[in-house]
Amino acid sequence: MKRVLIVGAGKGGSILLNILYATETMEIVAVIDPKDNAPGIELAKRYNIPIDNSWKNWINKDIDIVIEATGNETVLDHLIESRNRKTVVIPGSVAYIISELVDEKEALLDKVKLQMRNQELILNNIRDGMIVVNNEGRVTFVNHSAESIVGKAKPEFEGQSIEQVITNTRLPHVLRNRRKEVNQKLTLENGKQVITTRIPIISADDLLVGAFAVFKDITEVVKLAEENTDLKEIKTMLEAIIYSSDEAISVADENGLGIMINPAYTRITGLEEADVIGKPATTDISEGESMHLKVLQTRRGVRGATMKVGPNKKEVYVNVAPVIVDGKMKGSVGVLHDISEIQALTSELKRARQIIRNLEAKYTFDDIIGNSTEMKLALEQAKVGAKTPATVLLRGESGTGKELFAHAIHNESDRKHHKFIRVNCAAIAESILESELFGYEEGAFSGAKAGGKKGLFEEANFGSIFLDEIGELSLNMQAKLLRVLQENEIVRVGGTEPIAINVRIITATNINLEKAIMAKTFREDLYYRLNRLPIFIPTLQERLSDLPLLADHIILKINQDYGRNVHSISNEVLDVLKHYHWPGNIRELENILGRAMIYMDMNEEVIKQKHLPNLLGKSNEKEMVQMTEQNNSLQTAVENYEKQYIKRIYKSNNYNKTKTAKDLNISIRSLYYKMDKYEIEKNSMQ
Repeated sequence: MKRVLIVGAGKGGSILLNILYATETMEIVAVIDPKDNAPGIELAKRYNIPIDNSWKNWINKDIDIVIEATGNETVLDHLIESRNRKTVVIPGSVAYIISELVDEKEALLDKVKLQMRNQELILNNIRDGMIVVNNEGRVTFVNHSAESIVGKAKPEFEGQSIEQVITNTRLPHVLRNRRKEVNQKLTLENGKQVITTRIPIISADDLLVGAFAVFKDITEVVKLAEENTDLKEIKTMLEAIIYSSDEAISVADENGLGIMINPAYTRITGLEEADVIGKPATTDISEGESMHLKVLQTRRGVRGATMKVGPNKKEVYVNVAPVIVDGKMKGSVGVLHDISEIQALTSELKRARQIIRNLEAKYTFDDIIGNSTEMKLALEQAKVGAKTPATVLLRGESGTGKELFAHAIHNESDRKHHKFIRVNCAAIAESILESELFGYEEGAFSGAKAGGKKGLFEEANFGSIFLDEIGELSLNMQAKLLRVLQENEIVRVGGTEPIAINVRIITATNINLEKAIMAKTFREDLYYRLNRLPIFIPTLQERLSDLPLLADHIILKINQDYGRNVHSISNEVLDVLKHYHWPGNIRELENILGRAMIYMDMNEEVIKQKHLPNLLGKSNEKEMVQMTEQNNSLQTAVENYEKQYIKRIYKSNNYNKTKTAKDLNISIRSLYYKMDKYEIEKNSMQ
């Protein structure tokens, strides 16, 4: 739970207060504003949230996030100067952006709702019956005229198979052959004769979405034919509808020349009628192809096409439909939607999400790549460990991904909504490590802050703390850590009162702790406390079968970072990589692929051997090729040697697998894997 202080109770502060009050992960500590009648102050009173006229009374009260919503840079500077180091200050500009985003969101939602109401109102008030079915033939919409003509109420339609409602319907036939049927006669069960047009609904990706039927009672048609219809009046009415629409509309004739636009079209494109009417349909396009011309050529509608239009190159997506009368193409109608504002809002939303992600553990088990037996075993153990409160010890060489596992374990546990604190024990000087981990009281040493300071264990309360390079701790710090594990409490530097904590401890090391115990550089009692749930993360050399997956993942990541378009690596390169010993593990693989991609030409899409650094230490490419060509016999020789060597060490240790794995300097899981691979059993050796 993040503790939040809102400074500024104006419009932006009020909106933020409403947003944060609705979340379960944020606790609003107080709302600050010098004006007692500020809207945010009144809102805080209704929510029973403390209020104050000065933020100085709150800045040191264990605040995680301060949101400065006044827009005053002086206030922002003072907040940054006065905050604790752990406190994040979000400036007024971000608050303003959030306020604008909410306003824009509400406006867009209102606009969409209005359009949906208008569309439903229009469809329910047209004199033609309309029925829409999905791709399974079930009714999803029916208008009032259809209810009246068919003689059934709306609840008898919606969700039902169209054949259950209208037994002799041909809509299922239209779904199957994906072809429209125009002006067909049909006799309904109630005896009414109708003229119907049935049209399949096909997406821009050529996927069948459904179909709809528009039909008219023949007696109504005859009646209309007998009336003196004023075509000019109908044209005027249609123009009025188009001109009143908030959506940008353009109409082209069968030759692709513009014949009508509305004011919304002018607003988006910046083009007037004189610029478009009578001109080719390509006139308004800055980037992209004309969808009007495409529809006129194919006689099929287009949905969701993107392009840039007008002198300002406004980015839009368009839907264009053909106008066909008596089987003849008469033109096309296009509707343009401005997406630049939506993209801007999406970009701001992504930035806000990134800020939030940086405060939490970043990775999950889905981010860990690997299908090898070794990696699957490590992942299974980690997932089991995530569901228990046990201390986890991650063991593996540098660069194997221990921190990735720590992130994933936290995010899979019931502590995922609390803090994840990362500590590199080797990177913090011994003289300050204790105060960093356990905090200190006021006056504990020269330079100590007034009021003291929380340590990282307190910061991680109810969450997880990841102690990397645990083997680098001094014996003195090891003793203090052992007390934390035994008593679940810490004592600040300079303090005497123990402070209870509830923290999940995840540790990691790349050294051999057993040898460190023998060398008396690591406490044996602490080892047994940490080693309750050891997880051995395999080296890259132990899971070479994962190389193709890892390479693809790394290439995708580097493409995004460097703006490249590399698709893959060649089989020749993959073979070279599989025969390298990888002392730097995954981190070295990222380095090598990154270096190769940097020196590739921008139009190259496949990493080839010429792009790689000299991994195998050869002086020329010819020798490397020769080694690759001898791959099969060399691999067999290596495997035969490995098998005989394991059998010899196994026998010398009197068939003790634990001692054998220790002498071979591999994990016990690796030994079991290799013994299964080479069919090494005690009985077969005696």
